Amino acid sequence: MNSDPPSKPPSGPEGNPPGDPQAFMQELQHAQVSARVPEKVVRGVFSTGALIFQGQHEFGIDFLLRIASPHQIVARVVMTPTLVPAFIQALRENLNNYQNQFGPPPPLPAPPVQQPMPSIEEIYQQLKLTDDLLSGVYANAVMIAHTAAEFCFDFITNFYPRSSVSCRVYLAAPQIPGFLNSLVQSYQQYQQKMLGQQLPPPHDPRSPKI
Repeated sequence: MNSDPPSKPPSGPEGNPPGDPQAFMQELQHAQVSARVPEKVVRGVFSTGALIFQGQHEFGIDFLLRIASPHQIVARVVMTPTLVPAFIQALRENLNNYQNQFGPPPPLPAPPVQQPMPSIEEIYQQLKLTDDLLSGVYANAVMIAHTAAEFCFDFITNFYPRSSVSCRVYLAAPQIPGFLNSLVQSYQQYQQKMLGQQLPPPHDPRSPKI
């Protein structure tokens, strides 16, 4: 899944911006159908779950490994909100293809007896987050593949002159329906939040009229 238009050669106006003889400007469009996979990400990381967070200008996904203690964040991916709907659609299509080929993913075991939901601060206090993951990696495209057992997510930084995979994450197939639901819910919350910020404040009838 790639959110950019088909690849085109550099085009558009070029030359010196007005008033600055030392500067050079050129407009280009860049979208590659393949991406280089750096050695440091080629093996990828395995994850058993994800936390999704959002700001006004970005979405973030913290992929977790919760097999041994302490639980760890093994990858952090940051993307623009404009990529999220395409990501959701691509994941939904991949899940449908998986179901047509292999049947529904096996269900996850039932959770233990319900306990009070911890706060986000309490959750992150229990997670190990190394310094090299604090800022995460940026992605503006995603490619998804699957086998009978797992899904592979290649998060791509699609910049000129060469697209590159910035993070590769594997999730077991039973994790995918829940991950998709979390993405959908998070994006719906983001839309509601943005809509609320665009609405004008309610009129106070007691305020003076101009």
